Amino acid sequence: MLLVVSPAKNLDFESPLATETFTQPTMLEHSQELIDVCKTLTPADISSLMSVSDKIAGLNAARFGEWHTPFSPDNARQAVLAFNGDVYTGLDAATFSEKDFDFAQQHMRILSGLYGLLKPLDLMQAYRLEMGTKLANERGNNLYQFWGELITDAMNKALAEQGDKVLVNLASNEYFKSVKKKSLDAERVITPQFKDWKNSQYKMISFFAKKARGLMARFIIQHQLTEAEQLKGFDVAGYSYNEELSKGDDFVFTRREEA
Repeated sequence: MLLVVSPAKNLDFESPLATETFTQPTMLEHSQELIDVCKTLTPADISSLMSVSDKIAGLNAARFGEWHTPFSPDNARQAVLAFNGDVYTGLDAATFSEKDFDFAQQHMRILSGLYGLLKPLDLMQAYRLEMGTKLANERGNNLYQFWGELITDAMNKALAEQGDKVLVNLASNEYFKSVKKKSLDAERVITPQFKDWKNSQYKMISFFAKKARGLMARFIIQHQLTEAEQLKGFDVAGYSYNEELSKGDDFVFTRREEA
């Protein structure tokens, strides 16, 4: 079973590392192509392209300018410990044991607009380049065209290593669109959904749903789950499997109030 998550806009390159183990990203040659394009952008270009403030645009212009290989622990950080958004709050990889990291390295992947597909312990340098960015490049007008089949091919390789070809999609729609479903060699794609009770009905509330995706990823890793049906045992933060709302491989988890 392979699980996939989105990256995060917020980054943490300061906190103590929970492990010294690291690996190298496998798509850095493609990342370099994107960086070469990004280095030609002015802060004003970045602000317009990404719809960000002048301050954030300036920060990212500096990041693009400083980006360089080779990656080492002195200039980069493991991806799962660098991303710091809602999903990663739920995942809380800073408290993982070495056994957890080992399992995650085999069974988890992180989609990225700059790095394509990352293993949790792959080193990365700071960046901001969301998958939906319409960055013109030699392969097309956006990052979906740039990555083409590359991410899907890498995903298929990871799925083949699992032995069961079951994919648990814990990524956002923006990022999972980078995976070409027609080329994906998965027998099942399970998409967990997390809904909270509000105004007399169950609704997906973005902040809670993002954190719950991280909690689900942590649940899979710490319990070393390998079978799809085991996901239905997820009972963290007040969520539980809702058989009535679930349909096929769309597993719905609900809760009445935040735990």
